[in-house]
Amino acid sequence: LPHSGGRYAAKRFRKAQCPIVERLTNSMMMHGRNNGKKLMTVRIVKHAFEIIHLLTGENPLQVLVNAIINSGPREDSTRIGRAG
Repeated sequence: LPHSGGRYAAKRFRKAQCPIVERLTNSMMMHGRNNGKKLMTVRIVKHAFEIIHLLTGENPLQVLVNAIINSGPREDSTRIGRAG
């Protein structure tokens, strides 16, 4: 599992270059009691991937990518008109 400590928030759109698994672990470090505990979140993700592999027999990374694709928007929408 990646644990790069890279500076992906320094410029706009640079977080798209960050590996998906590392973005998952970084997003799990939110809320005050979990701040900075990256090794804990890496361990949680590793155990989750092992459970996914044992239950489904599939590649856990592919399962993660499919979940991200399913959770994304299907199409774009724009507002027409204005408030007020």
